[in-house]
This record gives sequence, structure tokens and C-alpha cells, in this order.
Amino acid sequence: MKTQGFLDQLLKTAQSSLGGAGGLEGLLGGGKPPVPYQDKYAQDKYAKDKQTEEKRGLLNADFGKGALAGGALGLLLGHRKLRKSAGKIALYGGVAAVGVLAYKAYGEYKRQQDAGAAEPQTVDRLPPPQAEQHSQAILQALVAASKADGHIDAREREAIEGEFTRIDGDPELRRWLHDELEKPLDPAEVARAAATPEIAAEMYLASLLAADEQSYMERAYLDELARQLKIDDALKSRLEQQLRDAQA
Repeated sequence: MKTQGFLDQLLKTAQSSLGGAGGLEGLLGGGKPPVPYQDKYAQDKYAKDKQTEEKRGLLNADFGKGALAGGALGLLLGHRKLRKSAGKIALYGGVAAVGVLAYKAYGEYKRQQDAGAAEPQTVDRLPPPQAEQHSQAILQALVAASKADGHIDAREREAIEGEFTRIDGDPELRRWLHDELEKPLDPAEVARAAATPEIAAEMYLASLLAADEQSYMERAYLDELARQLKIDDALKSRLEQQLRDAQA
């Protein structure tokens, strides 16, 4: 299963769709359509498919807006969350954004603890095999955090999976994503994917992208996830501040 390309496309599709938000249009290629739909035939087919889905009632009003705003990521996070996250995601672009932000926050944290600490091995600095491991953990964290407010029901899961399929038709990846959407939310189980401290930092950052810190339920989920990831208060604060700085 190849996760890195899917995750990168998931984030970049949202960036393209939200190109006019927050002054990002120039950074994201002048408001071009999402990469998977750049030719006219594909764009027309995509528009027709979206209309069919809406007629079938697969999307409620909020999710319809989310789909228009950011494709699969809009469906996964919901319209408001995607708008909130857009500036953070788009600052650097795709999956590299998570690695860059984690590198800065985790690197500063480690240097404060140990002046001779090695450079962090984040997803943006690794060869493909290790980057793939990081990417799968990041995607798992992103999907899990999107469920923290309990907003994804059966119809919405069906619509989300349909959007995932448009990005990548890999059957193994589809099955994995289906299972992740269906399983009960368990921060301890999510945290088991963190094989290294760098992955833990990246997973927490991805969760911050997907969750609303102002929501009691989602804040509680983030706090428990940080505990399960063994992220102490000092690193947690650095990661959260790094994300706020990126949005500013």
C-alpha cells in the first residue's frame, strides 16, 4: 500500500480548491483546478458525479459545502474545519508541511534538552521507505482526529470513501481507509503507529489540523492522544505554537 502519494494529493487537492482563501492563490498556481481533474473532460465528469451524489442524498448541506471547498479533505474535515486548516496546510504544501513544522518544533525542543541532539528525521527528510511509514501514521492520525467530534455518519463515510477513490483507486488503500473510518475512536490504538518520536510529533500536528481545539470533545481527544504519544507539555506547546505561527 502506497500512502505517501495519496496523502500528498489529499492535502494538495484541498490547497488548490481553497486557492483564493487567505491570499494563497498565487502560491498554489493561480487557482488551477485540483490536480486529478485538470483536463476538461475529467472536470466535467467530476461535476456530474458530484451532482449525482447530491441528488442521491449522500451529502447533507454542510458536507456539500465541504466537498466544493476541498474535495476529499473537505468531506473528511467538514467545511469549517477545512477553512480553519487551509492556511496551515498550504503554507509549505502537501505532506512536506507536516514534516517541516514537526522538524522545527521537535528540533528546538530536543536542542533545549540536549545541545548535541541529532537532527530530527521527519517525513520531509527521509528516503521513500521510511517516509512511507511516516505518511501512513500521519494519515491515520488525520482520519482519527476528524472523527473526534462524532460528525461522520454512515452516509458521510460513503461519500468520503468515494472521494478517496477518485484520488487513488488502489484497492488495498481503499480497504485500509474504510477500516480506519469504521473503527471506534481510540487514541491509544492510534498512538501505536508512532514508531519514533518524530512520527509522534507529526501525528500530533496532523491531528491539530483536523481537530478544533475550541471544541471540548476534540480538545479532550488531542490531550489524550498527546499523552498516549508520550508528548510532554513542553513539546506539545511547541508543536501547537509552530502551527499557530504557520497560520499567522
